[in-house]
Amino acid sequence: MISRSDDYVEYCRETARHARDLHDLALRGRDKKDMTRLIHEHIVEAVGMEPGDDLVDIGCGDGTLLRMAKKMGVHSALGLLATAEEVALVSQSGVDVRQAFTHELPLPDSCASVVVCNNVLLIVPRERIPDSLREICRIARADARILIGEIPYEEHVDPTPQFQTRRELLSHLYRKQGLRAWFGMLRRMVWWQLTAKPMIVRPGTAVTFFATVEEFSAMARSAGMEVIRYWQNDYPKNRNNYLLRKIRSV
Repeated sequence: MISRSDDYVEYCRETARHARDLHDLALRGRDKKDMTRLIHEHIVEAVGMEPGDDLVDIGCGDGTLLRMAKKMGVHSALGLLATAEEVALVSQSGVDVRQAFTHELPLPDSCASVVVCNNVLLIVPRERIPDSLREICRIARADARILIGEIPYEEHVDPTPQFQTRRELLSHLYRKQGLRAWFGMLRRMVWWQLTAKPMIVRPGTAVTFFATVEEFSAMARSAGMEVIRYWQNDYPKNRNNYLLRKIRSV
C-alpha cells in the first residue's frame, strides 16, 4: 500500500538526504539553476540590496541569495531552513545558516535591514501565516525592506495524483521526470521492502496557502506591515511578489 504525505518539512528533509547537488535544495528542479540565479538577481534589485545591509533570508534554499549578498559586501547574511539536514549541506558552501520555522524565528527584534521570504509561505499551514508575518515584522528594523515572494493568488490544483500501485507511481515518474527519478524511486521501494518500512511518497507539490492581493495586504497590515508595491511573478505566473515595510508608529 502506497501512502502519501504532504508534510513539507519531511519532504525537505528527504530531499537533503538524497541530494546530489546543492541546487537540489532550491526545490525548483535540477535543470533550473539559471532560473534560481535570475530570481535572486531580481530580489536583490527589488529590495535595493547594498553593502552594509543585514540580510535574513527565510527559507534560503541552496543559499544562492546569501552568496550573492556576501559578494556584494553586506554586513551580515543569515539564512534559515526548516531542517538540520538542509543546514548541514548549505553551511558547507561557506554561508551562515540556522534551523528555524517561519512562525518561531530564533532572532532578536529589529535585527535585519532586509528580510526575504520567497517561495516559502505557500507551503506554510494557513493557521501559521499570521504568526509567521508577525515574526517577519518583529525581526525587521523600522526602515527595513521586506520581500515576501511567490504567494499564489488562487487555489492550487495539485499536479501529483494519488497512486494505488507501485507500477502507477513508477510510470508517472518515468513520464514526468525521466529515468533517473524512476530508478531512484525503484531503489527506495527495494529499501522499503527489505526494511519492512511503510511506503510513503512525499511529492512536495501541495500548496497550503494562497491569498488575493486584498487578503494578503490585510493580513500583512494586521501583522504590522504595509505593502509598498506588488507584481506578478514571472514563473509560475499565478503568484504575486510583495515589497513591504513596517508601519511607522505615529
